[in-house]
Amino acid sequence: MKPWRISSKELKEKYQKIIYSWVFNEFPSFVAEDSRRFISQETGNLYISKVQTSDVGSYICLVKNTVTNARVLSPPTPLTLRNDGVMGEYEPKIEVHFPYTVTAARGTTVKMECFALGNPVPTISWRKVNGHNPSKARLRKSQAVLEIPNVQLEDSGTYECKAENSRGRNVFRGQLQVYTSTIFPMVSTAYPHWMEKLNDTQLDSGDQLRWECKATGKPRPTYRWLKNGIPLWPQSRIEMINGVLMIHSVNVSDAGMYQCLAENKYGTIYANAELKILASAPTFPLNQMRKTIIVTKGQEVVIECKPQASPKPTITWKKGDKALRENKRSLPLSAGHTDAVMPVPEQPRITILPHGSLRILNASKSDEGRYLCQGVNVFGSAEIIASVSVKEPTRIELTPKKIELTVGESIVLSCKALHDSTMDVTFFWTLNGQPIDFEKEGGHFESIKAEEKQDISTANEMGLQKAKSCKVSNGRHHLIPGIVCSSVKGTDSSKVKPAFIQTVDGLPEGIQAAFLSPPGPPGVVIVEEITDTTATLSWSPGADNHSPISLYNLQARSPFSLGWQTVKTVPDLISGDMESAMAVELNPWVEYEFRVVATNKIGTGDPSAPSRVIRTNEAVPKTPPANVSGRSGRRHELVIAWEPVSEEFQSGEGFGYIVAFRPNGTRGWKEKMVTSSDASKFIYRDESVPPLTPFEVKVGVYNNKGDGPFSPIVVICSAEGEPTAAPIDVKATSLSVSEILVAWKHIKESPGRPQGFEVGYWKDMQQEEAAEKVKTEGNESSILLTGLEGNTLYHLTVRAYNAAGYGPPSTAVHAATKKSPPSQAPGNIMWIQDGSHVSLGWEPVRPLANESDVMGYKVLFRQEGQSNSQVIETQKTSAVVLLPDVGVYIIEVCAVSEGGDGTASPQIRVPSFSGKITQHLSWSDDQIVVHGLPDDQ
Repeated sequence: MKPWRISSKELKEKYQKIIYSWVFNEFPSFVAEDSRRFISQETGNLYISKVQTSDVGSYICLVKNTVTNARVLSPPTPLTLRNDGVMGEYEPKIEVHFPYTVTAARGTTVKMECFALGNPVPTISWRKVNGHNPSKARLRKSQAVLEIPNVQLEDSGTYECKAENSRGRNVFRGQLQVYTSTIFPMVSTAYPHWMEKLNDTQLDSGDQLRWECKATGKPRPTYRWLKNGIPLWPQSRIEMINGVLMIHSVNVSDAGMYQCLAENKYGTIYANAELKILASAPTFPLNQMRKTIIVTKGQEVVIECKPQASPKPTITWKKGDKALRENKRSLPLSAGHTDAVMPVPEQPRITILPHGSLRILNASKSDEGRYLCQGVNVFGSAEIIASVSVKEPTRIELTPKKIELTVGESIVLSCKALHDSTMDVTFFWTLNGQPIDFEKEGGHFESIKAEEKQDISTANEMGLQKAKSCKVSNGRHHLIPGIVCSSVKGTDSSKVKPAFIQTVDGLPEGIQAAFLSPPGPPGVVIVEEITDTTATLSWSPGADNHSPISLYNLQARSPFSLGWQTVKTVPDLISGDMESAMAVELNPWVEYEFRVVATNKIGTGDPSAPSRVIRTNEAVPKTPPANVSGRSGRRHELVIAWEPVSEEFQSGEGFGYIVAFRPNGTRGWKEKMVTSSDASKFIYRDESVPPLTPFEVKVGVYNNKGDGPFSPIVVICSAEGEPTAAPIDVKATSLSVSEILVAWKHIKESPGRPQGFEVGYWKDMQQEEAAEKVKTEGNESSILLTGLEGNTLYHLTVRAYNAAGYGPPSTAVHAATKKSPPSQAPGNIMWIQDGSHVSLGWEPVRPLANESDVMGYKVLFRQEGQSNSQVIETQKTSAVVLLPDVGVYIIEVCAVSEGGDGTASPQIRVPSFSGKITQHLSWSDDQIVVHGLPDDQ
């Protein structure tokens, strides 16, 4: 067959990095590259050496941009075979080769292509002239690509690609030049090399963008810019000068993926970055919406107003319907774009803080009312409302006095407080600074509630310990709680101190209390920087609910996780005063959402809203396939199977497998590329490989970023092949009109172990191709064929099978099913009954010519109402039946033959009793007659 080449040059865009692949007939059936088929990543062409019938079909070129992930498909190109001649053998012709001079920077990866057409299919080999191939070099795509990772100066030199078959050989040589930054000025030409790249950027609407990319090279590179893969040109807001891109007053339309291209005549390099524009109308967190603030007279009040918006909003305040307006006094006025300040006339105590919140000093009853905060930017506005209520302070009117006690006495301590009548008050008692626990088992404190006072007392015969913790709570409207302390013991004096909590009031010195609860949800979570395994996050703290936040916890969710999972972070413990952290040990090229959960000493609060969905960067895969093993196959095949790597661990685009194998005891590995990420099997066929040849096998992974690890080496054997021996001693025995028993033996020493056997059978007048087939499994050596036609000659063969295929059939054997049983029923049945004994007699059955001969008779009898019959067999035309129990019995008679049981006679109903009776039954085609009388009549 002639070689074939398809060109995709018209699809290549020189300013994009692209990957070529070819679809065969329909997507996603991709062309698998091997020694006959090669796809050049330099030209995009598909080369097929020695075209075969299996190559006929439609071919579509698929071009993929590795930056934008955009894909382009060519129109279908048909491949047909000509019938006007036969292509003879010819020597190799090198169609694809690397440049005569290849220049590369030290530390980069060099890939050189070489592929030849020829008949027979040429083999490709590589060598470094006047030296050895670098030990790190790898041969890809059936040796058509020489890849040298981390190239160094010592790798420079002349490399030779040789294509060879039985008709001859052809050779190409080229020079590899490696340069470093220190010798770069001495090189007269050089490929561009980045000195400064771009970083992803996030800006508010209206800000200015400035990006700069720098590259070296000879000649000096020139720069171009792309946005979303489309060339970018200077406009009224856009400037591009010597690698610098500036966009003034950015807006949402400027968001996208940008590329900077540095190029000279030797090549082009790319730098990529994403620009995100934050543009949103003001919104307020739920914990700031509509709340009531209660404060004690004389205290400071801060009403929060922190809308989330981009650009930053301007904040204004109203009390009732009256706006708090700016004047010339030097107190802060509004949070927004200026540092303008104002005092509120006649209210220098009231200040609008720079971040937008309202502060009131020395609160009084005149400050009560409804306050409205409004945030405004170009995209809209939002407002929140808060009500301020100022309460009278709480004062202790009656306090416990110093009392001296004798050990064993009881004491009652009283405490009374005056407070705002609209507020609830809660009292606490402490002993030596520790709260008293009134519920503690075995304790000696008791609380007493009264209308005007509440006491603490002690009762006899109970112990008192200084470290004891006690508490009393829930007084209301001047109900003054107290405690009873039982049996004061010991010589050291102890102080019992009352304390109280009012919703808006402070506590006596040394006591701190508040209405405590877990923290509120943190603010918006922003993903600031992404790598392949990390994501740097920031957030704003939520409400601490009067208990300082002690730590934060980061959680992530991906398409592969079971809901939200805690992730490892740097630092390991995120303290409550932090507002950013790095999530680590993420999987590359996986989409994640993040959220933050805050904890204080009361408990863990609700989580924040999820972040935007991000995808980590690509990386070289690190997870090899699991459970590499062998599978059954045809003769001369090595079938290698594995568990596919989950998408979660593929780490990037272009994921595939590298299947490496070698005969046990040899050194060189043969490697094959499997480009489908879902593949779980590879079949290698070599006519020279004997069955059950052991191979060392390992399966590695790769993606667009490079090669990952291989699985551990396992030893598997080539396929045993299909069975080679036919079963012997095949016998077929007719059992009835519809059954034949087939039995055989198998030669155990023959190659190709069977998984079972297949029996084929056909009628004498039919061809073997029309045979019906039935299978056995395992080591079965016989089978009963049923449902056959009576009085029919059958031919039968047996053959073994396994996963590789079928073995040869045995020599055909023959067997005929029996004739049909007699269709005539026994006639003129007579019986004499003597108690439980019934003597029967009947006329013999005479079969027709096409029916089996009569061998005897069966008498079947059963008690009425039962289904199972008892059987008496006889070769005579008479029988005696013993009826064991009292009741009515049903009796019938039929002939027995090789073909089975004949037609049964009509049923006889016989009662079992002690008398004697003689009867006989006769019938013709149209009537049945029963004759008989008791013998005593």
